[in-house]
Amino acid sequence: MGDTQHRSAHAGTGGTTVATSHEGPAGASARAAEPSGTPGTPGNGLGGGGGLPRARAFGAERAFRGLTLAAGTAVLVVIAAIAIFLIAKAVPALRANSESFWTFEGWFPNDDPPKFGIGALAFGTVLTALLALLIAVPVALGIALYLSHYAPRRLGNGLGFVIDLLAAVPSVVFGLWGRDFFQRPVADLSAWLHTYFGWIPIFGEGPYGTSILLGSVVLAIMVLPIVTSLSREVFRQTPTANEEAALALGATRWEMIRTSVLPYGRPGVIAAVMLGLGRALGETIALALTLGSTYAISFNILQTGGNTIAANIANRFAEANDTGRGALIASGLVLFAITLIVNITARAIIYRRREFTESAA
Repeated sequence: MGDTQHRSAHAGTGGTTVATSHEGPAGASARAAEPSGTPGTPGNGLGGGGGLPRARAFGAERAFRGLTLAAGTAVLVVIAAIAIFLIAKAVPALRANSESFWTFEGWFPNDDPPKFGIGALAFGTVLTALLALLIAVPVALGIALYLSHYAPRRLGNGLGFVIDLLAAVPSVVFGLWGRDFFQRPVADLSAWLHTYFGWIPIFGEGPYGTSILLGSVVLAIMVLPIVTSLSREVFRQTPTANEEAALALGATRWEMIRTSVLPYGRPGVIAAVMLGLGRALGETIALALTLGSTYAISFNILQTGGNTIAANIANRFAEANDTGRGALIASGLVLFAITLIVNITARAIIYRRREFTESAA
């Protein structure tokens, strides 16, 4: 075919110019308009407007995602492996047990036939931990509020550092201190409580010495830095605008804390308390040195006695035979289940509280 003339107006002269082009197959002009570079890739020319470059198959983002997924999966695998191990080792001893594992108040796994039960140990574990939290949490919250909203910054930082140091003290040191030094003052306190409050069932008669009260006081001192540190950091995260708004409306310092700081920090405080509860449930050496190693369900926290699952494992493992070790592992399985229930409950409480706060906002 011949050449085709295209007439167009020239912007500069107002005249016309004639452009000559050759006809070609369909798509030829599109291919001719492609910029130099990778054929068929839009946006490689000077005109821009193309898409983003294709992500590499094994980039840093995908590697990091795989690493985090592997880490999270590893935690679940470890928990499942621990549960499988405990169940596998506990089943033979549970089958050989001649008494009810849940209700029998005694521990004789080395006898023939073996007899042992978890009821008294589980009761002592929960009672000691709850009593320790009852003592530690009010003190910890008071210290946290003082350090975050009342104390001068330099003094608050110094006291906070000293309290954090308590978490670094080994538990055996607390246990020896409680048994050799603190036992006498707690025995005197027990006698005083029985004299004036003996009508309350938990303040029964003696003898006084290594008791639930002594173990709970020592355990409360051990839990104190955990709850204090976490609560202090949570209270410091309260938005300054909330605090200043309460003060601008004429609220006192305490009213500002009650209406702005405590509601904002409640989920964090619950998490701190539950973390302290988990620490208290699993404590071993300190309670092995400060409890009386008895196997009875009693609400009398002053009388010599008391025992926990972890303390019983520490005291009985050396003398246990095959069945005895299986019985101790079975008790560890119960403690493992209690800890999981506590953590799941804490997460559920925090999640529901967060949902309520977000819906209210």
